[in-house]
Amino acid sequence: MITHILLAIGLVMVVEGLVFALAPSRLDELVKALEQIPFETRRMLGLACVAGGVVLVWLAKGAFSAG
Repeated sequence: MITHILLAIGLVMVVEGLVFALAPSRLDELVKALEQIPFETRRMLGLACVAGGVVLVWLAKGAFSAG
């Protein structure tokens, strides 16, 4: 179980690190654009991302690893 948690954290760090390494100026633009989005919309986007992530983990653990 701890192996899976460490793997997930590591993958998130890789993806997040790529954004900072490859496009730091675009990140500044993204932050400024996010400031323009209403608070509740940002919350709903975050919840949608969490739900999508849960579905992807569920698929990876269940549907694709069964065979």
